[in-house]
This record gives sequence, structure tokens and C-alpha cells, in this order.
Amino acid sequence: MPDPADSLSALPSTAARVMAFVAILIGGLAGALIGYSLVDVQCDGDCGVPLGLGIFIGSVLSAGGTAIVSVLVLRALGEWRELADRAPR
Repeated sequence: MPDPADSLSALPSTAARVMAFVAILIGGLAGALIGYSLVDVQCDGDCGVPLGLGIFIGSVLSAGGTAIVSVLVLRALGEWRELADRAPR
């Protein structure tokens, strides 16, 4: 009877998932800085709300885009591993 621990998994390695998570956080931070800078350059006077919106929208859009790319990369890693496991040795 096959051991369940020996079964193949489509999950990427833990290190790859951690790196993807860190990349999403860095992408969100970069987007927040860009959003802040864009509003800061264009706004005069009391700019608290516009700056907050710039930070929020920039970080959400940038983190979302980075997340999409990260998921695609993790799926590609899973497919490469599957192909390598099927290759004759």
C-alpha cells in the first residue's frame, strides 16, 4: 500500500511561498510610496485625505498586481516540478 507521505503535491515549496509573500509585501510598500509621491507632488495645502487615498490605492493596486504575478510563478514552478518528476531517469 502506498504511503500517503510519499504522494506528490502540487504545492510549491515553503521557501517559494514565503518569497512570494515577501514580494507581495514589498510590492505593496512600493505602490504606497508611489501613490504618496504622486499625490504629494500635485497637492497644495491640507492634503491628509488625498495622501491617505494615494497610499491606499497605490498599495492595493501594486500588491494585487504582484500577487497575480506571484501566483503565476508558483503555478509555473509546480508544472516544472511535475514535468521533472515525469521525465525518465
